[in-house]
Amino acid sequence: MPGKALRQRLAELRGPAVPPKALDARALAALAANPGCERRALLDGAGVDKAKLADALGSPSAFGQSQFAFMRGNAFEARVKADGGAELLRLVHEKLDPGAEPPTAGVVPDLSAVGPEGRAARTALALREATAAGVWTLLDHPMLALDVAGSPAFLEPDAVVVHPDGSWTVVEIKSFPMLDGSADPAKVGAAARQSAVYVLALEEVAAHLAQGGDPAPEVRHRVLLVCPKDFSNLPTASAVDIRKQRAVTRRQLARLTRVEDIADTLPEGTCFGPDLPAADLTTAVESVPAAYAPECLAACELAFHCRDRSRAEGVVTALGRSLRSELGGLTTIGEVLAAAHGAAGDPDDPAVAALRRAATLRSEALRGRATPPTGRPELRSEDLPEVAPCR
Repeated sequence: MPGKALRQRLAELRGPAVPPKALDARALAALAANPGCERRALLDGAGVDKAKLADALGSPSAFGQSQFAFMRGNAFEARVKADGGAELLRLVHEKLDPGAEPPTAGVVPDLSAVGPEGRAARTALALREATAAGVWTLLDHPMLALDVAGSPAFLEPDAVVVHPDGSWTVVEIKSFPMLDGSADPAKVGAAARQSAVYVLALEEVAAHLAQGGDPAPEVRHRVLLVCPKDFSNLPTASAVDIRKQRAVTRRQLARLTRVEDIADTLPEGTCFGPDLPAADLTTAVESVPAAYAPECLAACELAFHCRDRSRAEGVVTALGRSLRSELGGLTTIGEVLAAAHGAAGDPDDPAVAALRRAATLRSEALRGRATPPTGRPELRSEDLPEVAPCR
């Protein structure tokens, strides 16, 4: 599908006069973590606001950041980048490049332009100029483009630093604290996955510069995570190696079905406009296959809706991906129970054999065990172990 036709088709899916919702790195990291979900791939690729869609479906999500946390994060980021980013450049030099010349007065280029495409082009030009200049340069909120399932996503990292040797570093600024030099592992992991998306986008910029005849700059795979120190508002930082997250994210994004391929399978007139009746929206959403798992509750605005549908259909993925992988070809709870009780399934299948063995053990454990009204098990003399007489 040509680019113009695809954009028109995605606009029809969003609804008339509904502006697209931009993808961010957090959403891309969550999308990469569940590449089998065509529903999320299509809705994110079309720019559908899933939070509004969930509200219209009657399954609102408890998603988002509180206003207080948002304001606190902005105030901390402003402090980190004050005075031309002097403190931020000092942290980059200390944690990632101590052998380079210490930054005295870094360059902060103007990245303003019209529209995301213009800002992405201006960012690429600034990166090229900073690499050639060979001085410490801070790019404040640059705009990067990344192809996701055949649709461009525009990403805005907190900062990108160009080192004197021409290499590039992603800087991620978070408002959660580092206590005694360490932070919450779950939050650090989420920040690492988010930074991996930025690194992939920077690598595309570097590849385009190399195609133009310029030397290919190095995109460092150790990013700088900047957080408040202990319980203060003073910045501290830690270098985070994101090579594993980058490899996983790149592989998962490559597995995503292209948006136009998913759109071609939809019935004519499918639309996800939030102003449509709930029944029509439900029909439209259910026309796109989903791959719900409990992890979606922390990453997708439609998770409550998909969870209710998965439970109603008895899909085993609703119980977790690890359990789903152990059950082989048994995809519903009904099939699992039937296999466990010998009513279905191939007895030579390891999953079926394990289920029947577990059902047998459970039946033996419960057989003949009466429970008195008090709720405590009855103690019988024959159940007591034999004790050797004292000599």
